[in-house]
Amino acid sequence: MKLSIIDQSPVPEGFSPADALRNTIDLARLADRLGYARYWIAEHHAIAALASPAPEILIARVAAETTHLRVGSGGVMLPHYSSFKVAEAFRVLHALYPGRIDLAVGRAPGGTPLDTLALRRERTRAPLPDDFGQQLVELAAWLGEGFPADHPFSKIAISPATAGAPELWLLGSSPWSGSAAAQLGLPYAFAHFIEQRSTRTAIEHYRANFAPAVPGARPYTILALGAVCAASDAEAERLLMSARLFRRRIRQGDVRPIPTPEAAAAELGPMPEPAPGGLDGGEWPRYFAGAPERVRAGILAMAEDLRVDEVMVVTIVHDHQARRRSYELLAEAFELKPRP
Repeated sequence: MKLSIIDQSPVPEGFSPADALRNTIDLARLADRLGYARYWIAEHHAIAALASPAPEILIARVAAETTHLRVGSGGVMLPHYSSFKVAEAFRVLHALYPGRIDLAVGRAPGGTPLDTLALRRERTRAPLPDDFGQQLVELAAWLGEGFPADHPFSKIAISPATAGAPELWLLGSSPWSGSAAAQLGLPYAFAHFIEQRSTRTAIEHYRANFAPAVPGARPYTILALGAVCAASDAEAERLLMSARLFRRRIRQGDVRPIPTPEAAAAELGPMPEPAPGGLDGGEWPRYFAGAPERVRAGILAMAEDLRVDEVMVVTIVHDHQARRRSYELLAEAFELKPRP
């Protein structure tokens, strides 16, 4: 099974956002050597715990620092932007690194309502129309065969004009996104680490209703989940405390950097026994934590049950060296082929 990474560029408490961005570059180099397939970079705004509001900038640097990885966005929050501008930016990346760039888009805000207002060019407080579907269709046209002859945009020659284009993906965490990806014939990445209750529904609906955009196209699914690997189950659970508190804080509007496991344990107190069916009523937990074989078994059971094509892993811990080691152990457990 293909194994990939999604990186939110976490900022550990006691370190700077610049440190977090350097950690992203360091981890991408390691992932390239370990044999991971893709390295996607998330987009979040005005969150002190996460250092990547502009994935297209980091994609350029990460692609320059690696050789084999497909590098992409996980994802660009399209409602904030013009589809034309996003297509131009990613066409530049494709021209620089042909055959290696993924453009995964989503419709989540990536921040608070106030952040969304600040991102708008039009600053009225009235809600804007939800035209995400139209944006997606336009973006696919800018990246693909273009617009019909009677469309006004058909007169625009997009730049840079190069052979091929970035691969367009839809990223989502709801049944709506699975339905949209199926209708447009796009590959689909489901963010299980964000919303676990809709995972099966969204993925199965996508597969059952997939309409090929081009002859021979088939549905392709990535399952994005959290994982922490360590030498022992106990150590992995200790490291996971940071992610547990980070998630609780985010739900409460607290965007402070990632706490140490010790600070997290002190604030969270004793953890309750896991509820049947995983946290928050889902079939599986958002995070798999433990020694490598335990994590591998959990991920494989879920991936095989859902019949996904690829698994993408996010790891939020305080210690960057522990994060590196988690991905090393995961690569060994899944027998990824190292690259020179």
